[in-house]
Amino acid sequence: MNSPSPLEHIRIVLSRTSHPGNIGAAARAMKTMGLTKLTLVDPKLFPHPEAEARASGAADVLAKAFVCATLQEALRGTVLVAGLSARRRDLAAPFRWAHDGAAELLAEVRQGAHAAAEVALVFGNETSGLSNEELALCHFPIMIPANPEYSSLNLGAAVQLMCYELRLAAGSQGTAPSGAAVLATADEVEGFHAHLERVAISSGFLDPSQPKRLLPRLRRLFGRARLEHEEVSILRGLLTTLEKPKLRRSATLAPNPRKVDP
Repeated sequence: MNSPSPLEHIRIVLSRTSHPGNIGAAARAMKTMGLTKLTLVDPKLFPHPEAEARASGAADVLAKAFVCATLQEALRGTVLVAGLSARRRDLAAPFRWAHDGAAELLAEVRQGAHAAAEVALVFGNETSGLSNEELALCHFPIMIPANPEYSSLNLGAAVQLMCYELRLAAGSQGTAPSGAAVLATADEVEGFHAHLERVAISSGFLDPSQPKRLLPRLRRLFGRARLEHEEVSILRGLLTTLEKPKLRRSATLAPNPRKVDP
């Protein structure tokens, strides 16, 4: 009996795809390299005959594609997320070249402490790529070392190239170390950031009318840390404790009705 391929734990995510043919081309690129998990975020046209035509023999990948409305939903349950970018961004985590980024994703799959853990590789819209907000949901950006004078790649070609790199990285098998930490999932990390923002505002540390770059910088800091499930629980416990004095003061200042004898 063959062991499951680590490629089965990689999620290819296409965000806001405008042309259905590119979805089909991506499905075909995935299947040729042994990847099967396709997620579509708010596609303009899907399902569509053009997607089926361009998929060629990969109609099964299209049939199993998960379609959702937001990137946050697409990343639920993942422990490591990389996003393709054609340019460097301010406040983004340090980028990896395609070869190294693929190797890091595969290493995470092999080292994951639970078998259900998945990683994701996110591709943006054909015209504008990933927005800064979308890239902020990724742990690091990946760049393809293309000609700097003409770095534009068709979406299907970009997916093909990255799936090839992922397949190469999956070529050497590794074993998971005993007692490996369980990384926090994307939705757990998002819950932590929402909690952190709420406490920062309620404490007066953050002025919501003039947030500047505080929240993106905090995202970058914790993105580098690669938070574990247990660490998120500790941090949220700390935030909850910091909220309690304010709740107690509010209760103390509240009117205390007394019973008056007639």
